[in-house]
Amino acid sequence: MQPFRTLTSLAAPLDRVNVDTDQIIPKQFLKRIERTGYGEFLFFDWRRKADGSPDATFVLNQPQYEGAQILLAGRNFGCGSSREHAAWALSDFGFRCVIAPAFADIFFSNAGKNGIVLVVLSDEHVATLMQRAQQPGYKLTVSLEDQTVRDDQGFEQHFQIDEFRRYCLLEGLDDIGLTLRHAAALDRFEKQHDQEFWVAPRPQSASATATMGARA
Repeated sequence: MQPFRTLTSLAAPLDRVNVDTDQIIPKQFLKRIERTGYGEFLFFDWRRKADGSPDATFVLNQPQYEGAQILLAGRNFGCGSSREHAAWALSDFGFRCVIAPAFADIFFSNAGKNGIVLVVLSDEHVATLMQRAQQPGYKLTVSLEDQTVRDDQGFEQHFQIDEFRRYCLLEGLDDIGLTLRHAAALDRFEKQHDQEFWVAPRPQSASATATMGARA
């Protein structure tokens, strides 16, 4: 998982509330067994018309937001089913941060474990950023180190984040990475366990061997 410290990027405004995980990554694309390759299906039903062609009116299809790594969204982003694929799709598309007034709990957990920083700001502040993001080339800077969101127009707000989640994101540690920090201790434990509890196979008596041979 890539560490997150400070990110300056274009911000794409998705001015919708209650964006659920089935809109983030529709169910028909959940058949893959890898975590990669979901980006092209992100918001598929909104990004594509019925004939499969791009919908030019959707924000992520507009050239001014190409390459945006920060997504602005409405309240209750990530509601619906608990599919971790939603976080995979956002990450695979290139988003490293989502800013919204509120997030669904399970999505909040899944996003953090996949290196996505979720920033909670007030409805008023998110509305301000949504409006400013209409300007071509508008960028935001999100610093996880000092827990701030700011732009070059005087906006600056502090955000709260759980300290353990912040540590993991700063260091780029997912669940596997956290476990591997203790790899040496785990190896020592396994070695000691084998030494203490390993029991050699009992040798068979001549009569038992003869009996098994007779049965064969």
